Amino acid sequence: MSKRKGLSVEEKRQGMMEFFFEKKDFFQLKELERMCQKEKGITSMSVKEILTSLIDDGMVDTDKIGTSVYFWAFPSKASQNRRRKIDDLSVKVSEAETRCSSLRDAVAQARVGKEQTDDRTELLTQLSDAQSEKSRLEKELERYRECDPEVIAEVKQQTQVAKEAANRWTDNIFSTKSWIKNKFSFEEAVINKQFEIPEDLDYME
Repeated sequence: MSKRKGLSVEEKRQGMMEFFFEKKDFFQLKELERMCQKEKGITSMSVKEILTSLIDDGMVDTDKIGTSVYFWAFPSKASQNRRRKIDDLSVKVSEAETRCSSLRDAVAQARVGKEQTDDRTELLTQLSDAQSEKSRLEKELERYRECDPEVIAEVKQQTQVAKEAANRWTDNIFSTKSWIKNKFSFEEAVINKQFEIPEDLDYME
């Protein structure tokens, strides 16, 4: 003989709600553990867990009177909760339908003037050609950027700075060579060879 399968969580929840609806009374936890096990097959160990889940879902009410905690659930409240939930869902459905209708209207309006005609096809082709030409011209413009007057002026300025720097170093070399010749009586050719100074070194014009 096969072992009887235990109740699922949902079956326990349904069983406990049936118990409350049938009794229409107030109960303490100990009473529920004993009576639900006897009448609905819900093990006493799982009664508190199932009861807590039903309270969290607003299906069972609870209150403390003195030192005792009582639990109850009446069919009238369950019916009201279902009606309220149905009303809330109905409102959401209505809002969704209204929004859907508005979106359909917006799509229809957006399509006006965009019908696939010969003129529209030709205009789209011209637009594509114009965009391609624009891209080509931008690339060509970049190639000729070196002829830009501002670029040329900047290059001239950089060239002048470099020229002045080169002449300063040339002047320093000549001064150093003059000091060596006077100090050590070296020939200029010897100095040039020793320090690898070109014979034709001169200022830049």
